[in-house]
Amino acid sequence: MAQSSDPFERLLGEAARAGTYPGAAWAVGDARATLSSGAVGVLDPADPGRPARPDTLFDVASLTKILAVWAVVGTLVDAGKLDPAAPLEAYWPEAVGRPLAGVTAHHLLTHTAGLPLRANLRHLYGSDPQDVRDGVLAEPLRHRPGEAVAYTDRAALILGYLAEHLTRQPLPRLARDRVWAPLAMAETRYGPLPAAAGERCAPTEYDEETGAPLRGTVHDFSARLLGGACGIAGVFTTTADTGRFLRHLLAPVSGTFSAAWTAASLRVHTGGLVPPRGLFWHPAPGTRPGDDVWAHFGFTGTALWVSPARDRWAVLLTNRLRLTRDPAPLARVRDTFRGMAFR
Repeated sequence: MAQSSDPFERLLGEAARAGTYPGAAWAVGDARATLSSGAVGVLDPADPGRPARPDTLFDVASLTKILAVWAVVGTLVDAGKLDPAAPLEAYWPEAVGRPLAGVTAHHLLTHTAGLPLRANLRHLYGSDPQDVRDGVLAEPLRHRPGEAVAYTDRAALILGYLAEHLTRQPLPRLARDRVWAPLAMAETRYGPLPAAAGERCAPTEYDEETGAPLRGTVHDFSARLLGGACGIAGVFTTTADTGRFLRHLLAPVSGTFSAAWTAASLRVHTGGLVPPRGLFWHPAPGTRPGDDVWAHFGFTGTALWVSPARDRWAVLLTNRLRLTRDPAPLARVRDTFRGMAFR
């Protein structure tokens, strides 16, 4: 077999053959163009005749927090509808008299609000979406806001609820109208996917109820509990659409979140606390904040990076969860990929 001339294809193809994931798609670019893109491996190991493709749809898990929540919040801040420094009780009646009353959107965006860590929402609050909402908003804090950094899915869930309150529109519509449509991200949407799109979707882990791999239905159990769409997870997309999104961070176009919001987000807001955090973004593992390479990862095996100083962005989408819950093999590939993209 002839060796590929593209170093990204060589790296990612070797990882697919080693069983790190069934398939992967990637893209790397700058403010003007995509410099490298492609796909390796197969869509599903149960069907080895179907290769992964550049237009394969992936369940991007926590990348939802960037592609939907962070971006929508940015449009609200830009429009003067949300003051990140104001306590939630100042403009959200549901927060009044609750532990979240003095928390700010800034605390949520930096994971310093003191929220409980990830937990099974169904076990805690039942299966009714309103009961889940009430339970999440009433949960006591672990520590005073601003005292420590601790990543939790609840921050994005609450910010999604807040955006819906401020606009009186559901989060999927906000993301579509305020972000994805202006950026021509036609393949990006919350699931469940329609049948035709589901056929192009990389499957994830087995459904605990049916025993079949999840394809076109979000893997995250909390998002499934809430109908497949919330701040935590639920978005499906392609590398091309994600590239359009990341290119906007380097060369903004009108009609969506601003360059000022991006610049404010891609700097450390947590002072001397560790780990350092921007606004939902964090310095890429293996780098320092001064290196200006910012990242976000998803549990299903997805990742994105951006660096305004280096004029570079990168996205790597995989369905490693179809094979393993061990994140270590993919983490090593991801670090190498990031080093190649941002050297």
